[in-house]
Amino acid sequence: MRIFTSTLFLIASFVATIGTSQAQVSNVLDGAYVKESNITKRVVPYPYLRESDVMYTKRIWQQIDLREKINHPLYYPIRPIADRKSLFDVIRHALLEEGSLVAYSTGPAGDDDEFRYPMSPNQVDSILNPTVLIPDFDLDTGEKIGDRPEKRPIEAQAISKYLVKEDWIWDRQRGERYVRIIGIAPLWQETDSEGELKAPQTLFWLYYPECRYVFANAAAYNPMNDSQRRTFEDIFQKRFFNSFVVKESNVYDRSIASYALGLDALAESQQIKHDLFLLEHDLWHY
Repeated sequence: MRIFTSTLFLIASFVATIGTSQAQVSNVLDGAYVKESNITKRVVPYPYLRESDVMYTKRIWQQIDLREKINHPLYYPIRPIADRKSLFDVIRHALLEEGSLVAYSTGPAGDDDEFRYPMSPNQVDSILNPTVLIPDFDLDTGEKIGDRPEKRPIEAQAISKYLVKEDWIWDRQRGERYVRIIGIAPLWQETDSEGELKAPQTLFWLYYPECRYVFANAAAYNPMNDSQRRTFEDIFQKRFFNSFVVKESNVYDRSIASYALGLDALAESQQIKHDLFLLEHDLWHY
């Protein structure tokens, strides 16, 4: 009889716990109206381009530094809130939970950006949740007794830079210059044992035409008006970000950092942008 009574008590406690947890779920609307525009937003298709209409094309690679103020909507919030996430959290959710994006490996040498090595979900999970060795110490002597493996997810605050691969295209049929983003890659800056930042590491590449459908439904902060939230697709397509060139197509297939450093590299980046501006000006100037 005593065992039966204890069993009933445990069941009643479990039911009460479930009821309490369900009662804590809030249905309160945090705002004056339901925001539906971004979650139902459709991707605007690109204008059709014929090869015979393309009179000039230049491929460049740019780096977006999220520490710059204009790029903060891509970086914040560090922790997801009710109505928006950072760009990296949107990418992580699409890769690991929705499965709506495919990540492409950077190859054996870590420099491949041609989308030749699609990654499996397990490979993506191992990159976004790397296993690190945590030292164990004896509580009595304080001596190290070994290491234990532990998964440490890459936090959004560790992704402060992105690489963007673009084609700049001049269309003589419409008399316009287009910038088509081909790929985007998050750069992870890991810290060493002394807390110093290591060189940025490219995690993977994403094919941007696939990302458009995900980014178009992910809200980003608009500093001008809270009722007109931008999406990440708006930021990239309308060029609401600042970046600098790290590579242009060249006969050596080399980046700027391989032959210029510091201010010289920055000056070379600005020169490439200036040359593209002059090219556009000279083509359409009469």
